[in-house]
Amino acid sequence: MNYEQLIKELHPLEIRVLLHFGAKDTISPERLQEELDYKPGQSNQAFSWLSAKQLIEETERRTTTEYSITDLGREYREKGTPEERLLDLVRAKKKGPLTLPEIARSLGLENRDVGSAYGALSKAGLLTMNEDKRVSLGTESAATGIESLRKLLDRFDEQESIGEQDLSQAQAALIQSVSRKRGADRGMFRAVERELVNYRLTKAGLKVAEELRNLGMTGEEIGQITPDLLRSGAWKRAAFRSYNINTPPQRVLLGRKNPYVEFLEDLKDKLNSLGFEEFDGPLLETEFWNCDALFMPQFHAARDIHDVYYIKNPTHAKAIQQPYLDQVAACHEDGWTTGSLGWRYPFDRNFTRRLILRSQGTVLSAKTLPRAKVPGRYFGVVRCFRYDKVDATHLADFYQTEGIALGERVNLKTLLGLLKMFAVEVAGAEDFKFVPGYFPFTEPSVEIHIRHPQLGWFELGGSGIFRPEVTRPLGIEVPVLAWGLGIDRMALVALGLNDLRELFTPDIEQVRLRRRR
Repeated sequence: MNYEQLIKELHPLEIRVLLHFGAKDTISPERLQEELDYKPGQSNQAFSWLSAKQLIEETERRTTTEYSITDLGREYREKGTPEERLLDLVRAKKKGPLTLPEIARSLGLENRDVGSAYGALSKAGLLTMNEDKRVSLGTESAATGIESLRKLLDRFDEQESIGEQDLSQAQAALIQSVSRKRGADRGMFRAVERELVNYRLTKAGLKVAEELRNLGMTGEEIGQITPDLLRSGAWKRAAFRSYNINTPPQRVLLGRKNPYVEFLEDLKDKLNSLGFEEFDGPLLETEFWNCDALFMPQFHAARDIHDVYYIKNPTHAKAIQQPYLDQVAACHEDGWTTGSLGWRYPFDRNFTRRLILRSQGTVLSAKTLPRAKVPGRYFGVVRCFRYDKVDATHLADFYQTEGIALGERVNLKTLLGLLKMFAVEVAGAEDFKFVPGYFPFTEPSVEIHIRHPQLGWFELGGSGIFRPEVTRPLGIEVPVLAWGLGIDRMALVALGLNDLRELFTPDIEQVRLRRRR
C-alpha cells in the first residue's frame, strides 16, 4: 500500500479518528460525537471514507429502537393523561357521579379517549360504574400503571430520545404499548429503529496513524483560506493541508438554454430584424383553412386519411367565416372572378368544416392574408402533424418556419434571396440548390435542397408565389411570396446532428454537448 499517497488523500475528519483511537478501542458514532464533537453527518462521512480505504473494519452490527415523544405525548405531559385527568375529576366529587359523555365534555376529551381511560382504570379496580352508568371510585387505592407512565413522560422533559437499552423491561413493555404504530395517527411516543455499527482500526489504519504522528499531522490543518484568517494573520502560524494539483476540478454545469430552443429563438431574432412580424395559431384547424383556402381540391391526394390526423370529437367546426367561405367555394367550382376555371366540382361545405391537426404551416399564412398590411412581411415557427414513417429526416410531428411577403415589387428573385438566406445563414449549409416544384397553391413553385455532411442532399422545404385563386378570395390583390421550410432539418446542419430524433433526446449529457456550429 502506498501510504504516502494515501495520507495525502485523507480528510481532516479521517485523520482525527485515526489519531484519537488505539488498536483495542471500539469506535462508535456516539464516541465520535462525544469525544471529537462530530455531528451525525460527519460521523457517517468519516466511517464511509475510512471503510472504503480499508483503514477501519466492522466489529459489531445490531439493530436498536429509540423512542421520542410525540405532540400528543407532550400534551399529556403538560395537562395529564386521560387516566390521570379522569381519576382526578372523579376524586373531586364536586358534582357527584358523572356519566362518561359528561366526563368527556367536562375534560374536553374525545369520547373514545375517555372510554379507553375508564376501561384501564376499571380493570385496575380504581373506578366502577353503577346501574345508571355513572362513574365513581373503586375499592383499590394504588395507581401503579398511571404513575409509571407519568415517570416515562417526565423523562422526556430532559432528553429528546431514549434508547430501549436505557429502559427497564417493564418500562420497555409499557412504552411499546402506547407508542405510535405504523399507519396510526395517535400515540404518546414514536418508535424508530436504528442500526448501530461499531468499528476498530485495521493494521493498515494503525500504520497510517503512526505515519501521521511522525509527520506531526493533527487533523486541524487548514484546508481553506478565509477572510478572517487573512485579517487576523493566523494563517502565518497555521499548518495547511497538502493539495494535489493533478486532481481534476469540480465539474461546473452552467445553466443555458436548450440548443434547439436557442436555435429557434435565433431564427426569430433574425426575421424580426428584417422587419417580419410573427404570427401564430391553434394546432387544431379546419379543412377549410388547412387545404381549401389554399386552392387544394377536396379530392386531392394530400387529403388522404394517411396524411392528416382527423379529430374524433368534435368532428366539425360550427361555421366558417364569411365571405371567405363563399368566395373560396366559388374559386373551387368555377374560378370566381380570378380568371381561372377552378377545379370544376361541387364544393362540399360540410367537409370543409372537418377538424384536423394542421398538416402544414401554410395554413397560418392563409389565415393572415385577410388582415395583412400591404406591403407586409410575416412569419411563424409552426408545429405540424403529418402521418409519416419516422427516420433520420422525418418525424410524425415537426416544426416549419412559415412566412409570406406581399407587395407590388416582390418577385421570384426576392423569394430566391430569402431561400438562400435560410440555407446559408440559418442552416449553415455550405451547398444548396433550387429545384422546380409543384404545389396547388403556388405558381411558380420552387424547392430548396441542402447537402448534409453525412446524410447527403435532402429537401429543406417548398415555396412559391401564391396563385390568385388563393389571394383574391382572401382580399389580397398584390403578389404574395410564400414558403414553408423544415426548421428541424435546418437544425440538423446547424447543430451538427445526423438524426432529427436527437433534437428531442432525453439524454441530458447530449443536450449539454450540443452547440451552434
